Amino acid sequence: MTDLKSDFLKSVTERGYMHQCTGLEDLDKKATEGIVTAYIGFDCTAPSLHVGSLLPIMMLRTLQKTGHKPIVLMGGGTTLVGDPSGKDESRKLLTEDVIQSNMDSIKKVFAKFLKFGDGPTDAVMVNNADWLKSLNYLEFLRDFGPHFTINRMMGFDSVKLRLEREQPLTFLEFNYMILQAYDFLALNRTHGCNLQMGGSDQWGNIISGVELTRRVDGKEAYGLTTPLLTTSSGAKMGKTAAGAVWLNEEQLSPYDYWQYWRNTEDADVGKFLRLFTELPLAEIERLEAFEGQEINEAKKVLANEVTKMLHGETAAKTAHSTAEKTFEQGQLGQDLPTVDVERAKLEDGIAAFSAFMLAGLAGSGGDAKRLIKGGGARINDKAVSDISHTVSVADLNDDGVIKMSAGKKRHVLLRAI
Repeated sequence: MTDLKSDFLKSVTERGYMHQCTGLEDLDKKATEGIVTAYIGFDCTAPSLHVGSLLPIMMLRTLQKTGHKPIVLMGGGTTLVGDPSGKDESRKLLTEDVIQSNMDSIKKVFAKFLKFGDGPTDAVMVNNADWLKSLNYLEFLRDFGPHFTINRMMGFDSVKLRLEREQPLTFLEFNYMILQAYDFLALNRTHGCNLQMGGSDQWGNIISGVELTRRVDGKEAYGLTTPLLTTSSGAKMGKTAAGAVWLNEEQLSPYDYWQYWRNTEDADVGKFLRLFTELPLAEIERLEAFEGQEINEAKKVLANEVTKMLHGETAAKTAHSTAEKTFEQGQLGQDLPTVDVERAKLEDGIAAFSAFMLAGLAGSGGDAKRLIKGGGARINDKAVSDISHTVSVADLNDDGVIKMSAGKKRHVLLRAI
């Protein structure tokens, strides 16, 4: 690796964000001499980003904290098309109203990680629908189509993956990389943006933007990607048995978010502390050296730091306290995630597998039945092994709640209303 001079690229490298970078030495020189403006795009396919998006958000935060300017690009336009990168099948097409609703919901998270404003290094948020929706298709094809060859596009991993698996790749999706490339050119023209960052699955799209900006306007442009992030066991980051680990509190409680990080695999603690916290590297090296039961203390530090950054210090402390009461002191933590259920339904009785789905502890009826048959289901800390078991008002404790548990680490309260 080149002997890096800029605080930005040194930090990116030391903490494990770097995967690929174009013109590394030139970019390092620019980052040393002045302000680099960089963007990352986020499509609006759901009401919340999930924890897989936390890595690019941390990249933007690192960029800003080392003296540079981040641009958050909301994909109001590109979401209408759908990114084929890393996907085995076409995305479901969303209406403009749904995309706008998703965008409004997603925006809230970024203010927790970045400082927005009019200053030279303040973050800005833009929407690519502002320029993509006004394009004249024939003019766009004439002006930019000649800069893309089918031969080159067929060589990108995002395209090859779909073709190798004999999954259809629509012409609509094939246009996506051209639109993303144009985003880079548009941001270079309007904001002086000269760096696009993203996950490694975006490498082909990013390179297209770098080349288009250089060819059309003769401007310097660079691309930088982060590694594809998986856990040590090979699982994809941000997925659990109950579904995605969302960043918006409306989709996932601070407690469940804290618990997700507390359950990190031993071998991932050091890596995640580097990527998702701002603890000094020396402190991280001390924590990751813990062995045996001690490593659990490092996991609590990880969970506290990551939760504090997203949900605030009070939420992190409350989640930590609730976990200690639930797991270490054998108490019923009243701050556990709570789901309301009509008392009348409990009086009629709810099938146990339905109750586990209702609590969000299983993603489907099949998952819930497997949980029960496998011995991982508990109601008020008592094992349930019969899928015909019924949850009723008789299970309510003095506080009017029923403690539902999946395994030893996931608990939810059903509250009668």
